Amino acid sequence: MGADFGRGWPWRGPASLTRGLNVQTDQLKDVMVAAVTRAGYLCEGVRKTLLPESARTKDDRSPVTVADLGAQAVVRRALSESFADVPVLGEEDASMLEDSAFAKIVGEAVTLGGVSMDLGALRRALAPDEGAATAPRRFVLDPIDGTKGYLRGDQYAVALALLEGDQVVAGVLGCPALGPGDAGIVAWASRGGGTWQAPLLTDDRSWGQVAVTGTTDASALRLVESVESGHSSHDHAAQVKQALGIVADPVRIDSQCKYAVVARGDAEVYLRLPTRPGYREKVWDHAAGYICVAEAGGRITDARGAPLDFSQGAHLDNNRGVIATHGPLHDRVLEAVAAALSSD
Repeated sequence: MGADFGRGWPWRGPASLTRGLNVQTDQLKDVMVAAVTRAGYLCEGVRKTLLPESARTKDDRSPVTVADLGAQAVVRRALSESFADVPVLGEEDASMLEDSAFAKIVGEAVTLGGVSMDLGALRRALAPDEGAATAPRRFVLDPIDGTKGYLRGDQYAVALALLEGDQVVAGVLGCPALGPGDAGIVAWASRGGGTWQAPLLTDDRSWGQVAVTGTTDASALRLVESVESGHSSHDHAAQVKQALGIVADPVRIDSQCKYAVVARGDAEVYLRLPTRPGYREKVWDHAAGYICVAEAGGRITDARGAPLDFSQGAHLDNNRGVIATHGPLHDRVLEAVAAALSSD
């Protein structure tokens, strides 16, 4: 299942304290990873048994499935049990439950994540938390990042992060279709604690630390980009590839799995280049992946080289595009991106 990206290292040490939290990192990790794991089982169960009947189209013409809503409900239920005072900023809401047939299938879906909820409980679990976008401490959640990939049977991610002010302090990426094997991977990162991965859909979970590569040969760089040309300009990426002399063709992957493959050393460059004026990147599309790459030793900026600013609510309003790399050649990538964008 999924691409054959595989790498693992032995566990190297205990968790540390997350700054600003009155809770040990290992407790936070247990809760966040367990929530994402439940969502992963739910998503895979829905994909095998309930699709395509469970898919709908939102007002913005983007697809949504019962797995999107079910996964968000399951994760929020898990977080509320341990962190009831921390609001959750999630991509989905309860509006799709107005479709009674759709709502019924959502109820069926949550059982695949080991949870039972009636319609009222689902509505409460999907109701937006007031002030979540600007709360001093908040979780941000994309229950299925890469819904089109999910529907195609390709890559997708359950992405959950914890933010304090403008800082991402912890993040989990659940990538059920990222191989090798059928268990997928779950990546965990905390500020100052490194990035770790383990099998996702298994009871036998052993964690190993991951790190970006250290290559300084631009021609050997491996580039990942979005499958959808509407999410990132393939033409500009091709210009960047040519300018750097990169030999390998770009690999196109849905979702924040692109961050995961950079963090674990299976690629060195992730380009998300703006395709239309005024487009605003959403916080839940980047926060978990951001900390996974940063704690694995990589570097992330926007297309102009500015740090990502997570203090602006639900969007990265002060940023344009995203570039994540393994670090040593980041400035050269920025120069190539600037040249490509200026050619318009």
